Amino acid sequence: MTKKKNILLVFGTRPEVIKMAPVVKEFRKFPGRFNTKVCVTGQHRQMIDPLLKLFGIKVDVDLNLMRKNQTLEHITTSVLHEVGMLIDQYKIDCVVVQGDTTTAMAAALAGFYKKIKVAHVEAGLRTNDKYHPYPEEINRRMIDTFSDYYFAHTQPAKQNLLKEGVKSSAIDVTGNTVIDALLETARKKHDFSKTALAKAVEDPRRLILMTAHRRENAGQPIKDICEAVKALALQHSKTLKFIYPVHLNPNIKGPVHSILGKISNVYLCEPLEYLSMVHLIKKSYLVLTDSGGLQEEAPSLGKPVLVLRQTTERPEGVTAGCVQVIGTNKQNIIRKVNQLLIDQKIYQRMSKAVNPYGDGKASQRIVKRLLN
Repeated sequence: MTKKKNILLVFGTRPEVIKMAPVVKEFRKFPGRFNTKVCVTGQHRQMIDPLLKLFGIKVDVDLNLMRKNQTLEHITTSVLHEVGMLIDQYKIDCVVVQGDTTTAMAAALAGFYKKIKVAHVEAGLRTNDKYHPYPEEINRRMIDTFSDYYFAHTQPAKQNLLKEGVKSSAIDVTGNTVIDALLETARKKHDFSKTALAKAVEDPRRLILMTAHRRENAGQPIKDICEAVKALALQHSKTLKFIYPVHLNPNIKGPVHSILGKISNVYLCEPLEYLSMVHLIKKSYLVLTDSGGLQEEAPSLGKPVLVLRQTTERPEGVTAGCVQVIGTNKQNIIRKVNQLLIDQKIYQRMSKAVNPYGDGKASQRIVKRLLN
């Protein structure tokens, strides 16, 4: 009889919950093969709890590590210590982490220190610039030095790993689990009339959904982004509206509310639970973002994405034609948004491009590999 493997899935941020939820569900389909434990670190406390409820994820351990104005050092040392203790307590055989957060890096390091297997979901992303995005580029590189199983979402990600000396036999190209979660959520019904966004959604003007929150965009970049949005909102006041779920980080929230808070066709709101966010993507004309996940999600729903960053670790979307990287320069943002508002040939080309990030079966491929 095959001995059951003790699996520990660790995550702490909103994107991790979304991308790991299908993996958790798939592992728990095989109780005869896996003892599956789920640990949340609470790196994004307020943002993850509604998602756990939405996806019906039973959490075995909640480290609740979030602190006000928490530092990367605090997250790293706390996760490293606590996950190390959990590995001993549950006699874990394999730690599964996702992406490039500090939670994921520290949990993977704990697995390495305990000399157990480490599996990396969404392995192989690279910008080759250690400060863009910061600290994610170095986090994911570190995780890929600790890992034993590499679940790359695309062939280019696999090629990045091969160039770094990872054996081909250790890599599976699975697609991205975010598409699994997205397609499941998009099928759920959602009524905005009972939410704080009821007025914004009912506004008949064309919708641009935007997010901007990354550490490297704090300071002047977020001010430039907001000034561009202000100019666009005023230019198209009769035909365009923006909905902007604003990150809780005061370095982002402060300038956003200062610059955009009084613009009538810009709707600022608290970070949204995932169901609302997916249905806003469905309703949007285009997406303006510095998020990694939205670069994968929006094209799956036929929405062009303009990326408010200097680089992207997801070049597949750019190559496919559904994503453009436009930076944070005010005039360039205005020009690129106006281009998609006016030129329907460019818009249709982007909106109808084939999404390269998956078919909704990534989590099945991941668990199948570990079953075998």
